[in-house]
Amino acid sequence: MTESRPRPVHLRPAMVVVVGLGGAVGTAAREGVSVAIPAVGGLPIAIVVVNVVGAFVLGLLLERLVRGGPDAGGRRLVRLGAGTGFCGGFTTYSTLAIGTALLLQGGHAGIGIAYAVGSVLLGAVASWAGIAIGARR
Repeated sequence: MTESRPRPVHLRPAMVVVVGLGGAVGTAAREGVSVAIPAVGGLPIAIVVVNVVGAFVLGLLLERLVRGGPDAGGRRLVRLGAGTGFCGGFTTYSTLAIGTALLLQGGHAGIGIAYAVGSVLLGAVASWAGIAIGARR
């Protein structure tokens, strides 16, 4: 007889739907921010904003969920829907890479490098801040 094991979380259709819905909402929110915040001198400020805000929210969210108990039930749904889905769709490091490449190709090497490095550093600090605040509450 073969032993029946539960399907891994990432293969459960309901969980895939939760991530997909969160991702759709996050992507729509990113587009809204991109429309609301225009580029300044070719520098896509909106992308910095969404990546930094998304890093902060993800750090805060995951810290709070970890401190709330096991990754099961509602906490798992929030982690997958809001964390993996929404924050994954909201943030966009591929667009950061494209923006950096365009700045470099356009002869703005200093700005392109500062944009790329600054975005990653700000994202790391924002994530750390989210974790720190989540740990205090």
